[in-house]
Amino acid sequence: MDAFTPQPRPCWIAGRPEPGEDELIVTHPHDDTEVATVAVPGPDQVERAIAAAHAAFPAFRAAPAHVRAAALDHVWRALQERAEEIAETITAENGKPLKWAEVEVTRAVSTFRFAAEEARRFTGELQRLDTDAGGEGRVAVVRPRPRGPVLAIAPFNFPLNLVAHKVAPALAVGAPVIVKPASATPLSSLILGEILAETDLPAGAFSVLPVRGSAMSSLVEDPRLPVISFTGSTSVGWGLMDSAPRKHVVMELGGNSAAIVCPDWTDLDRAAARIATFGNYQGGQSCIAVQRVIVHRAVADDFVPKLVGAVRALRTGDPHDPEVEVGPLIDEKEARRVEEWVNEAVSAGATLLTGGARKGSTVDPTVLADVPADAKVVRDEVFGPVLVVSVVDSVDEAFALANDSEYGLQAGVFTHDVQLAFRAAAELRVGGVVIGDVPSYRADQMPYGGVKGSGTGREGVRSAMTDFCEDQVMVLTGLDL
Repeated sequence: MDAFTPQPRPCWIAGRPEPGEDELIVTHPHDDTEVATVAVPGPDQVERAIAAAHAAFPAFRAAPAHVRAAALDHVWRALQERAEEIAETITAENGKPLKWAEVEVTRAVSTFRFAAEEARRFTGELQRLDTDAGGEGRVAVVRPRPRGPVLAIAPFNFPLNLVAHKVAPALAVGAPVIVKPASATPLSSLILGEILAETDLPAGAFSVLPVRGSAMSSLVEDPRLPVISFTGSTSVGWGLMDSAPRKHVVMELGGNSAAIVCPDWTDLDRAAARIATFGNYQGGQSCIAVQRVIVHRAVADDFVPKLVGAVRALRTGDPHDPEVEVGPLIDEKEARRVEEWVNEAVSAGATLLTGGARKGSTVDPTVLADVPADAKVVRDEVFGPVLVVSVVDSVDEAFALANDSEYGLQAGVFTHDVQLAFRAAAELRVGGVVIGDVPSYRADQMPYGGVKGSGTGREGVRSAMTDFCEDQVMVLTGLDL
């Protein structure tokens, strides 16, 4: 990889950089080399961050829209200017191939830009009340008001943009935000802290706390942080909600996405390439990565070899190599788990069509067929570069198989039939249906989330802003309407 000089990184307490009481070492998932040391704040620093957010909230929620928008505009422009540096940082801490790290930076730029635009037009609505006789002369002004400071708990797989999905909407509505980045990937959040410190945001509007253990519990339980936005595993998310039953908790959890190839789809090469890429592009470490591939028997004999060929063609290796498409998993422990799940499926009768081998923290992109329905690679979220192929005899069977999951984020349906597309949207129990492409497509401005245990609330700038607010109604009386 390119030279990445390890250097200590401060945490951010109420908008100011500080050393911590402890430190954590960030290592590169590809070769386990040290990337940086990061300050871990102590209990007193955590308390100061919470107190500052609580104190800043009344004035910040009333700040003019142009002030909040100007800060967000600065952030997206600074991210754009530092894109190369930040992409290298993402790759160094996360192991994500550089080509995908560059995409992530571009998406974060868009996320903050969307938030700046929405901050200027997030105004609520006027509602007439004279639809009943008792409401004559009255009109309601319904305005969104931020609920309070937001605790943003981010995952490792998108260490910049999934932080942006929490920070940008919070600041857009006037809610101070405390970021708790993933311990494995705190560097992108800390760079974001540097950029936020360049703005005119008030003290207390943001903190970045790479905490662990009991400090995490204190953040979750503190009543001064009434909103929690969490992205991560399903088990951790529901446990977090149980720990904060009186808070407004917004979660985006795990996935087990299906891609359905219908008999009318003609461009099988494109479908194979898209599924191969977006089942593996981050080592499969994405909640919306394709995991289950459901193919109609009418096209299976042609499609499956094309899919296997497309997966075999994916290049693995050093993620800093711009030609590499599939990098390592976040650590060797996770790679061993994925390897074990694949071996368990093969032992139970599955056919290994390609891949399955592991070297260190890298798992070769894998395609399995004839997998028992109760195998972990089918029932659970693999979060690794594994595709499971099932062949069905009808669209009805395909939809039933796609719905046979505890997860429900997205599904992709490869069809040219408009009627079938609307039927898919009606029958598939998922938060989003992508027609003619893979489920890993997402736009940062659109509502995003899932059903059936995939979480509560929606990501996407506008939808997150709504989640961070509650409606306040003001009724005006004595008006001549």
